[in-house]
Amino acid sequence: MNTSELIITWATPFFFALIALEFIVARVRGQRVYRGNDTVNSIGLGVMSQIAGVFTKLLTLGIYAWCVEHLALFALPAHSLWVWISALLLYDLLYYWLHRMGHEVNILWAAHVVHHQSEQYNLSTALRQTSTGGLLGWIFYLPMALLGYPLEVFVAVALIDLLYQFWVHTEQVGKLGWFDRVFCSPSNHRAHHAVNDRYLDKNYGGILILWDRLFGTFVEEDERDPPVYGTRSPLRSLNPLWANAEVYWSTWQDARRAARWRDRLQIWLRPPGWRPADVAARYPKAPFELARERFDPPLPPRVALYCLVQFALLLGMTTHFLALAARTDWTTLLAHAAMLAGSLWVLGRLMEGRPGARSLEALRVVLLAALPLLLGRWFGVASLDPRLGLALAAVFGLSALCLPWLGQAVQASPASDRPLRA
Repeated sequence: MNTSELIITWATPFFFALIALEFIVARVRGQRVYRGNDTVNSIGLGVMSQIAGVFTKLLTLGIYAWCVEHLALFALPAHSLWVWISALLLYDLLYYWLHRMGHEVNILWAAHVVHHQSEQYNLSTALRQTSTGGLLGWIFYLPMALLGYPLEVFVAVALIDLLYQFWVHTEQVGKLGWFDRVFCSPSNHRAHHAVNDRYLDKNYGGILILWDRLFGTFVEEDERDPPVYGTRSPLRSLNPLWANAEVYWSTWQDARRAARWRDRLQIWLRPPGWRPADVAARYPKAPFELARERFDPPLPPRVALYCLVQFALLLGMTTHFLALAARTDWTTLLAHAAMLAGSLWVLGRLMEGRPGARSLEALRVVLLAALPLLLGRWFGVASLDPRLGLALAAVFGLSALCLPWLGQAVQASPASDRPLRA
């Protein structure tokens, strides 16, 4: 586990503590800002982002380190205070442009859209991160490498910028006067997440909102026009795999259908929502409606409790995965990652009330119960303590025995693929 992953792992309990505090404060104020299915989905997407990061960081940090070593114009000292301060300011400026292009260039939006898909706005939304952003996002930070900022400085300021942005994802903190004019704040970031015409594609700053004021993308939150959250093409799914693939797939479909090769290429670089004229005419989309029904499939209490317990187990297994990442072979890591992603997918189907979800969940927990008993090993642990193996088998075996208790509730829930007003 590298330093940034270690810090995020240790910070996770504080994230959950603040989420619990926000939940309590909202309830005291008579507000419902959390929905169980949405919260599990958002945190699950954060889990998938951390899992994907184990594989993509080798690319992104490797390229950065190579550029610092071979192409840097200066050798900036890592022990100098001015290097750290300037690095944080420069990183935040480059993040502004990455974030802005993530809203203005379709292929970058395809990665960033994950963070905006939730129709709730709370601290769990901050954890809702993309699994594909590292594929192209590293390009925007190459100026820091070319200027000679050491890799350890880059990683540290990137983590500072990321951790700062957690607290701004809340409706429980109002306007903060002068602070709102200088820094990214809850009020400024609420406007960023809104799909209202007034707020669309504004307030990209990570720590400083001054970049938005400088480059003309700032808008102030107006209580007369409360923010409505989500995206203009709603996801309407709790499937974490589809959440990451949705825009890539729809863009590919439009590119494939376009008659001109020019349109097939430029659709990836055009702003989100742009479609070739011939494709838009043959495959029209429903117009955007601000007053739309939220996606909230019914979740019976017993199913909610079961999914919550299974999700807690998955969080523990993710911590184990991250701890093993630096000392386990790639085949094992890929198998472990596939198990975690597949488990999140199955839980999403359970929460949506999808047909066949109970059978998939039965297959999942039976396999996880059998693995330590039949093989005497676990992902990344070649020789498993027999007592631990029995404990794992008991936990997942008990989960399998609970499924008949859920069956009627799961099958009685309306499937999320039933048409809903968008």
